[in-house]
Amino acid sequence: MDDKTRDKIKKQEEKGYYSGRPVFDGNGRSRFLQKIGRGMSAFLVIAAGLLFYFALLRLPAISGAVKEIFEVLKPIIYGLTIAYLLNPIVKFIDSRLIPVLEKKIPSKKKAHGISRCVGIFAAIIVLIFVIVTLLNMMIPELYTSIRDMVLTVPSQLSQLVDKVMEMNSQNSTLSQFLNSILKEGTEYIQNWMRSDLLNRVNIVMSNLTVGVINIVRELLNAVIGIIVSIYVLFSKEKFSSQCKKVTYAIFRPSQANMILHLTTKGNEIFGGFIIGKIIDSAIIGVLCFLGLSLLKMPYTMLVSVIVGVTNVIPFFGPYIGAIPSAILIMLADFRMGVYFIIFIIVLQQIDGNIIGPKILGDTTGLSSFWVIFAIMLGGGLFGIPGMILGVPTFAVIYYIVNMLIDHLLEKKKLPLHTKAYGEKSYVNSGGKYIHSDEERIQENTGEKEE
Repeated sequence: MDDKTRDKIKKQEEKGYYSGRPVFDGNGRSRFLQKIGRGMSAFLVIAAGLLFYFALLRLPAISGAVKEIFEVLKPIIYGLTIAYLLNPIVKFIDSRLIPVLEKKIPSKKKAHGISRCVGIFAAIIVLIFVIVTLLNMMIPELYTSIRDMVLTVPSQLSQLVDKVMEMNSQNSTLSQFLNSILKEGTEYIQNWMRSDLLNRVNIVMSNLTVGVINIVRELLNAVIGIIVSIYVLFSKEKFSSQCKKVTYAIFRPSQANMILHLTTKGNEIFGGFIIGKIIDSAIIGVLCFLGLSLLKMPYTMLVSVIVGVTNVIPFFGPYIGAIPSAILIMLADFRMGVYFIIFIIVLQQIDGNIIGPKILGDTTGLSSFWVIFAIMLGGGLFGIPGMILGVPTFAVIYYIVNMLIDHLLEKKKLPLHTKAYGEKSYVNSGGKYIHSDEERIQENTGEKEE
């Protein structure tokens, strides 16, 4: 056995039995126990249906309770999210540092503890460095961009109104149409200022106070979340072992192995997609900033931040960020706005064909149609978070359905590959798969099925 084969077997043993798709098996119970099991299953289904019905009747109260629990547990949720994002850094340092420390320190436990401390410290330093660097880069530039926008947009709108009035001096159908729109808009603004402006100002001021309080509260939750993430990263192996222990205690071995396999696969899909998408969006934001700086466009940092942040949303993200950015630049300089649209199209082509595939690869295993379907469904149900998390969530569901279909096909001894089910391929009444080429060979040789 060569070294590569030995290393491969060792990695499979380290990952566990459930890293590959486990085998479905029967339960081997007696008929009496099977009848009792079916009766209990029917009872549980009816009870679950009744509970679901009463839950629908009390849906507002349940939704309020869930929101309250979510608000209370928000620091924990932040901590788990931060720990999940920092875990690759900790794993990388452990993989490099533990072998070195084990050679110098006799106690493996002490070596692992030192390595974990170094890994968590490095991950927190990287997180703080990234946050501070982004704030130092973004806040001055964003302030300048927003200040310029506030100072220049009114004059630009005034110039637009002057052009409309100039067109109005020409007695044409278009000028009359624009004049009527301008007249109705002016009357609406005057009525709004007389009736609703004061109330709106009061609402805005109260919302501003509440918004400041909410921002301070979220910052406090984030700080607590960082502290929670440190404890989670220190004890992640223990938490994993406890979850595995509970799974094996509650479910049969075959069911437990399937649950653990799906958990591992889901972590692989979510981790690869989310972390890869964050890296991809950061690269796109930097490239956008460099390109806009070279082209000397207005609102460079503001537009780059918008494009980079919205790029996290798959497929629709670039358009969500590019449209308002293009309008903003066009208000300052129409020609620059056109150049920006061309630049964004080129940048997204580079991202979609070069940068994205290199970083993300085929982490989801979904076709373009299912990606769009997942984004629209997730966005419609849960808004922006649903658009971001909808793709990996649907990828896990797609994997489960595909795995069940493959299991059913294996039981019927039919091919698993989708390409095997072409236009002229079929399964005969005896359950045998017949390919078009195989059928033609049988006809030529005179072989017929009994």
